[in-house]
Amino acid sequence: MRRRFGAAAVFLGAFVICQPGFAAENWPDSVDQYVAQVRKTIDTTDMEGYLAVVNHPNGALLVDVREETEFKAGHVPGTVNVSRGRLEFRIWKPLGYPGKVEMNRKIYVQCATGGRATLAAKQLRDIGFTNVTAVVMELAEWQKKGYPFVKDESK
Repeated sequence: MRRRFGAAAVFLGAFVICQPGFAAENWPDSVDQYVAQVRKTIDTTDMEGYLAVVNHPNGALLVDVREETEFKAGHVPGTVNVSRGRLEFRIWKPLGYPGKVEMNRKIYVQCATGGRATLAAKQLRDIGFTNVTAVVMELAEWQKKGYPFVKDESK
């Protein structure tokens, strides 16, 4: 019985840790401090500000920097998926490359909680984009409020 309980606890623990909302427990405070420090140097918006942009993008590019599997599980309509790990290399096509890329085009960067979006906004700024905003929000809260959200049916 004790062995079964231990195996169940390990399985449940692994399941919880792998869930998007629980990842913060897997890194030291210095990571959160770094994200907070970076956030002071970039433009940000909250959920309500992002909702206004989603409803009326006015030419802005909306980028979801979560992994492809996260994106396919559900995303804000109108966003393009460019994972943070490949951002510097893959942001160009959605912006029209190999044609001329407008480096001042408004770009909103979104993820599940705002952490990856914050770091991605810095990455984009570091490679020359001048009009980037990180969306600092909980995507789960976005869904709870009934804001626009779609799931990829082609999984």
